[in-house]
Amino acid sequence: MRLSISKEEILIRQQRFFEKIQQNELDCAILFSPIDIFYLTGFQFHPTERPIAFYIDPGQKTHLFVPYLEHEHAEDFASLINFVHSYPEYPGLKHPMEYFKEELVRAGFQGKKVGVDSLGYGSPSGYRGPTVDQLLDAQEFQSIKYIVPELRAVKSAAEIELINESCRWGNLAHRLLQKYSKPGLSELEITSRASTEATMAMIETLGADYKPHGETAFALFRGQIGEMSAYPHAVTQNAVLKTGDTLVTASGGSVWGYKSELERTMFVQEVSKEQTTYFQYMYEAQEVAFQHIKPGKPTSYVEEAVQKYFTENKITHLTRHHTGHAIGLLFHESPFFDLGDHTIMEPGMVFTVEPGIYVQGVGGFRHSDTILVTEDGMEMLTYYPRDLESMICY
Repeated sequence: MRLSISKEEILIRQQRFFEKIQQNELDCAILFSPIDIFYLTGFQFHPTERPIAFYIDPGQKTHLFVPYLEHEHAEDFASLINFVHSYPEYPGLKHPMEYFKEELVRAGFQGKKVGVDSLGYGSPSGYRGPTVDQLLDAQEFQSIKYIVPELRAVKSAAEIELINESCRWGNLAHRLLQKYSKPGLSELEITSRASTEATMAMIETLGADYKPHGETAFALFRGQIGEMSAYPHAVTQNAVLKTGDTLVTASGGSVWGYKSELERTMFVQEVSKEQTTYFQYMYEAQEVAFQHIKPGKPTSYVEEAVQKYFTENKITHLTRHHTGHAIGLLFHESPFFDLGDHTIMEPGMVFTVEPGIYVQGVGGFRHSDTILVTEDGMEMLTYYPRDLESMICY
């Protein structure tokens, strides 16, 4: 299989993006989002305090604006970009956005209708600088923040195959995690061993063409061990496993940036009657969600069905989050299986399905599977066992 997105497909993405710009009656566009820049160019980089932008000028020419230290990197890895521009180190004697202004003026942005995903570059790494509306005398600035995420929502055949490959390595990592989950061992010891072994197998199998552009194969607990598993997004505590613990796991592995999500609720050596009861509620809620994933229906339709199940079983108070989210280049993408999201499901959309139940003093109960919306329903992409007996770590 091909372990990357082809240049031809990236060119199609750029064309679709420009068509959306034209539909919004805009002349040109600027993007600062690193993930959207990667989607449209194939250029994967580490966003820091140094601003980076992608833009399409009124003549439909594509540009990357990068710090000098990224210039050769962008030229070598960005697919089908007409021009790469760079500037000296930030903050420097002349602010990068002053260089950016000069490039935008040279490209014909003055007096035009400009689409922007953000008015300025943003970074938690200490960046400070002006916004583009302070730099340009444009006719109009219009937000196009959601255009590329909406383009990313329906996956191509090549994207689906990369996600499938991610699922295979998440499956192996999780198998190793379960194998090594024994009383007396710390979560860091278990997760490090499982993740390293799965990654080594991934490297040896996929060979030199494999580029993660993200996380290699991993499996972990995120601190969701024992009573801490009742916190949906706990953080690693380096806990030591003991008999009877409830474990909530996560595994996956990026393939050219594409991700999958496999999560399971497991138990160390034995499971109580109370744990069994809550596990069964969670299992059945996930089944309800699977049954309601259908093209042509809004994503809220799935959440409504799951919430009805929770209400009928009088356990709504034990829930904390929506049933799932789209996944692709990010672990969490839109749309969502949520009461407030009415996006129509389409074939090619990829979601996680993960209704959860959280009982203080007992633990959390959440499976997550990655699924593909098909012409007549859904296809399960993750394939790890889901039944209770298979979830006991011996």
